[in-house]
Amino acid sequence: MRSKAMAIVCAAVLTGTMLGGCGGDSGTGGKTKLTIGLFGNFGYSELLKEYASTHPDIEIQDRTASYSDHHKNLAAHLATNNGAADIEAVDSGYIAQFKDTPDKFVDLNTKGGDQLKDRWLAWKWEASLSKGGQQIGYGTDVGGLAICYRRDLLEAAGLPSDREQVAALWPTWPEFMAAGKRFQANAPAGVKWFDGGPTVLNAIVGQAQVGYYDRADQLTVGTNPELKQGWDLVVDGVQSDLSAKLLYSTPVWNTGFKQGQFATVTCPAWQMAKIKDQAPDSAGKWDVTSVPGGGGNWGGSYLTIPKQGKNVDKAAELAAWLTAPEQQAKVFTSSGLLPSTPKLYEDPAIVNYQNPFFNNAPVGKLFTEAAKNLKPQYQGPKAGDVQTAIGNAMQRVEQGKQNGEESWSQFVGDVQKLSS
Repeated sequence: MRSKAMAIVCAAVLTGTMLGGCGGDSGTGGKTKLTIGLFGNFGYSELLKEYASTHPDIEIQDRTASYSDHHKNLAAHLATNNGAADIEAVDSGYIAQFKDTPDKFVDLNTKGGDQLKDRWLAWKWEASLSKGGQQIGYGTDVGGLAICYRRDLLEAAGLPSDREQVAALWPTWPEFMAAGKRFQANAPAGVKWFDGGPTVLNAIVGQAQVGYYDRADQLTVGTNPELKQGWDLVVDGVQSDLSAKLLYSTPVWNTGFKQGQFATVTCPAWQMAKIKDQAPDSAGKWDVTSVPGGGGNWGGSYLTIPKQGKNVDKAAELAAWLTAPEQQAKVFTSSGLLPSTPKLYEDPAIVNYQNPFFNNAPVGKLFTEAAKNLKPQYQGPKAGDVQTAIGNAMQRVEQGKQNGEESWSQFVGDVQKLSS
């Protein structure tokens, strides 16, 4: 789950004034043009330039859209067999849905992927395998979970700001909410404890043993007690006025970062790039510490090659290069996305990395340990759509349109329709 405004980058050595030359079905000067469809900040800007510099026959166009629009558009393009980029990113919440139609994607095992499988965490590789064994995507990153927090805002409310002391405030989610009530009693004007209920709820769901689906692809929403307990806890936090009531991946959420409207945010590794992009002037004010409950995962993506592309071999080569350990290491230190290649979890350059934007937080150690202890949660066919639906349900509570029970009942009914 990442988002940013539409951006276009020609990775061939082009200037901004020449970007118009990237359009059309072929590249400039007889080059092969590859398009890559992304959502949010994958940290690829410099890598695409590097690749183009060593492949002068290749021109690359980056098409970035919002998380929701990206996946809706990809589904439509696959259905009509027209309009997909040569490389399409897919979030972990949607990979189960797309691997159900492996005939729409290049089987990367036929492009050398079967020789590369040991690059990735075993569960990451298996999550994008179809039931017939076709590999539809190379893993980019895994999310992991932490909490990013504003040191200055906690200090202003009389709470500790040292990351070890802050972690001690919230060993569990109920204690996280209790700390929030202490914060809110003395909070700076206009500042809430967390950004929005959907973000907190996603972290709680990400720690559950079973998420929205069981391994038989049956929806557990409505019968999974961990989901309902998490829902009730977050509703209580909203009703206690701890929420800034912002829905993630929206313009108002981005503004919330810029204006310092909340003190904490659930922080998978990729969230660090979001914070840095949206609030560059807040360098040094943010820090990172462990998440309540320990462990869990939110997000992480794949690069797929739709069959409808005109240059599938060159697209597969670029996807393999972008997801190689060397490139994943560069993305981690430049943008914070946690590698999905376990080889890097023992690399001193990664493990010892401290992020200066986040008060030199030891994010290398924090997130690699999280990755090693990560117990992946099974993602069913419409997990991404269910995640969107539960976010909308929590927003109905935050906006006062329904109480917690009314909105939960509607949510359970809505997601049943997804599988009908």
